[in-house]
Amino acid sequence: MFARVPLLFHLWLATHIVFATVPAAYEYIDYGESGSPIYVGSAGRKMDRQTSLQRLEAVREVMNATNIDAFLVPTADAHNSQYIAPSDARREWLSGLSGSSGTALVTQRHALVWTDGRYFTQFEIQVDTAVWTLMRQGTDLSIQEWLVRNMPEGSTVGIDPTTFTRSAWTPLQIALLQNKVNLLPVEDNIVDRARVDVGDAPPARPSEPLIPLSVNFTGRVSSDKISELLEQTRARNASALVLTALDDIAYTLNLRGTDIPYNPVFFAYLVIRGDLQTDNVILFWGDGTLSPDVQLHLEAEGTRVRVQAYTQIFNYLRDMSSSLQPGRAIWLSRDGSQAIYLAAESNTAVSTLSTVSPVALMKCVKNSIELQGFRSAHVKDGVALVRLLRWVHEQVGGGANVTELDVVDKLDKLRGEEDLSRGPSFATIAGSGPNGAIIHYKPTPQTDRVIQMNDMLLLDSGGQYMDGTTDITRTRHMSASPSEAQRRAFTRVLKGQILLATAVFPRGTTGNILETLARKALWDVGLNYAHGTGHGVGHYLNVHEGPSGIGAALMSGDPGIVPGMIFSDEPGFYQVGEYGIRHEDLVEVIEVNELADHIFADGMVGNFDGRGAVGFHTISLAPHQTACLDVKLLSPDEIKYLNNYHARVLATLGPILKARNLQADYDWLEKECAPIRSAAMLVMASPFLIVSVVYSLWFGAKY
Repeated sequence: MFARVPLLFHLWLATHIVFATVPAAYEYIDYGESGSPIYVGSAGRKMDRQTSLQRLEAVREVMNATNIDAFLVPTADAHNSQYIAPSDARREWLSGLSGSSGTALVTQRHALVWTDGRYFTQFEIQVDTAVWTLMRQGTDLSIQEWLVRNMPEGSTVGIDPTTFTRSAWTPLQIALLQNKVNLLPVEDNIVDRARVDVGDAPPARPSEPLIPLSVNFTGRVSSDKISELLEQTRARNASALVLTALDDIAYTLNLRGTDIPYNPVFFAYLVIRGDLQTDNVILFWGDGTLSPDVQLHLEAEGTRVRVQAYTQIFNYLRDMSSSLQPGRAIWLSRDGSQAIYLAAESNTAVSTLSTVSPVALMKCVKNSIELQGFRSAHVKDGVALVRLLRWVHEQVGGGANVTELDVVDKLDKLRGEEDLSRGPSFATIAGSGPNGAIIHYKPTPQTDRVIQMNDMLLLDSGGQYMDGTTDITRTRHMSASPSEAQRRAFTRVLKGQILLATAVFPRGTTGNILETLARKALWDVGLNYAHGTGHGVGHYLNVHEGPSGIGAALMSGDPGIVPGMIFSDEPGFYQVGEYGIRHEDLVEVIEVNELADHIFADGMVGNFDGRGAVGFHTISLAPHQTACLDVKLLSPDEIKYLNNYHARVLATLGPILKARNLQADYDWLEKECAPIRSAAMLVMASPFLIVSVVYSLWFGAKY
């Protein structure tokens, strides 16, 4: 075949070839899933007319009985959680829409659901459009604009204050009051009451057993964390600190739970009293009774906790507020619910202090034990992902019918075989072909498709391990023969990821300053992507963790990037209706000097006038599909970075695969980690190499 091909083609091939030869030994060298609130329910079919009308009328009857003219139903719980439990899935029960984004509004004449473009089609499939009207976010009136234009003077809009943060409540209240419309907190949720009335009471709030997490994993005992929080509370002249975010509470007490899918947290509130010297830590959880193992765990960490039932938090805050002297303050997170603020402000002589949670600022910088746990978790996660990728290519290449859900199930199984695995860290995004272009796609029985040989497969997944949390995306072309447009996009997305991953910048720089780096290679040719570039990650906690991030806008409360933080680095490109590409790794923030494990360490001559130089070290471990790269677009530094990275992946994961007798996985990994070479590198390596390659191709000899 080669003899019939013009010689110029062989010359081109010789200067762009990706070699599959791996050196005998490697030097060992030790970053847009949805950010909206999510209920992990079933993707049901269209709600029937009778059920839809029955539920809507039941809500309207309760509204009439309570003199509410409009009731707002967000996708939210009392803790501003990203993922919500079935007990809080009120919008889905009422409207039938199972998407992760949406807010329902009910009046006596209207039933509206606001959602974003991901769910316009799904709305038509699941929701009775003769009963409910779709409001397209970004196109139609916003919720606030609709209420201002349509609610008459003197009318009342109701919201369950546990489902709305103070920061969201205040601007809505101001806008409505300007039009003489009242915004009323409805403590007894109208949807919950309607569910009881129709004989479909909401499920009980989960209260699963708590899981102690020892200092071997956390690196810091809970009593030490509480002492620091007490010191900060007293320094602000506050009588108490009230923690409402579930991951803040889990982190502080070194406890985990299983009340919410994917996030190892539990429903609770925590009050730390700065005005008391003893018995000053009060946990509101379950029925107020801790199991013996949890009691022993807290005692071993020197932490004494008073426990009350979860439902007592509001009574406690009202009683505490009324007992405080005038002028005292209660410290609350700015993300706390309107209900928490109202309870704390029941004594008008007491003020509230609203800031970024001090625990959020504490836990975003990992200690040495947590960082080591992250690294360990990523080794295990890398093994599972390599096994999955090899399996997918083998099955699809062999003609088997493998669907997106098959990939999800297989990956869950492989991760589950790893030590300390505690399940996925979010719902796996396995999008093949056109589904890959849906940024927050999640396969369902209704959308599942068979993966074809000419498909791009975008696989965004993560695992929870007791020693760390992972989040990684790899994009694979099933035949390794993408179109030229796909190849260029694949390469430019990876160039952006590498440019951010290798950046050196002053300590304390915020993520918005860096984000353009990840977009530059795409922007150079007029391309872009419509999601953020990086988020913080919790340590065996929520996969999305604030207050830091890498996005186009400055995140409120962002303390700046410092060593010990963990971020994702995940640029992408999405050709609607055809394919999606995203490359994501998790990166650890490190100090960069001449001794650092960083591609530019050797050239460091300063540290920004004493401010400190920092950069990233990639901790995710899985090969990129170099066969899909347009090597001509890569710089020597980018090639060096990829080769060093792949050498580390093979040196780290390879021995584990061999030790487990997973030879087929090792062989696949070895080929995938083969170094890549540009034309310039080939000439530098040997002036005769091109001639040798051309000769071998021309005469059919084995090279």
